[in-house]
Amino acid sequence: MDIRRRNNVTVTGCVDGPVLLLAHGFGCDQNMWRLVVPTLADSYRVVLFDYVGSGRADPSAWDERRYSSLDGYAQDVLEVVEELDLREVTFVGHSVSAMVGVLAAAKSPGRIARLVMVAPSPRYIDDEGYRGGFSAADIDELLESLESNYLGWSAAMAPVIMGNDDRPELGQELTAAFCATDPDMARIFARTTFLSDSREDLKTVSVPTLILECRQDVIAPREVGAYVRDAIPASRLVTLEATGHCPQLSAPQATAAAIVDFVGAA
Repeated sequence: MDIRRRNNVTVTGCVDGPVLLLAHGFGCDQNMWRLVVPTLADSYRVVLFDYVGSGRADPSAWDERRYSSLDGYAQDVLEVVEELDLREVTFVGHSVSAMVGVLAAAKSPGRIARLVMVAPSPRYIDDEGYRGGFSAADIDELLESLESNYLGWSAAMAPVIMGNDDRPELGQELTAAFCATDPDMARIFARTTFLSDSREDLKTVSVPTLILECRQDVIAPREVGAYVRDAIPASRLVTLEATGHCPQLSAPQATAAAIVDFVGAA
């Protein structure tokens, strides 16, 4: 299989620079990184891709059983890394991809040297002693709405996820990204995302890790950032002066600067 075609791999930036592998979250594609790439490309080799079922990835590669687990997405990551023979990679994962990065790093510690988690959440559902931001009933309702009317759900939820009501164009962009995703594949990815529990996986992280949170985020509240920091000894938590769940769009300069500062210091 042609991995580069399967995952619509794009490579840009400094050919001999340290490698940054940017991974998008649910309902999105690599275009979500376009505002941070110009800054990163000055000094780094930037690798972008789309998960199967997203963006311009090859839809014929879709396998419902594989992508019903975060391990399937982690396997995509490792196959891209191996195909390009990438080493000393800094994996930058947005939202659920932060946990995909955790799984990939555990499977290939020789390849992935650092993690950057952008608005991560190891579990979205509240639990005893843990606040994920949603009750089990909330997630059931969210998934039921998504599965019954995906386009309607996208139009209603994307602006909420994005935040920044004073900048409606950002919510419109996320809505367009959601609506461009195949509904059947999106349903599987949504269940995989919102029903996941990766808290135990955080204990496997042994590489330097940067956690980027926004000061207000309905999907990943501040308590989640603190939880992830406390669970990973070799981690640093930075709160961006940004709102919403997608700081790479709402605060691209601050997001890129935090990544550069971390990779340069690591």
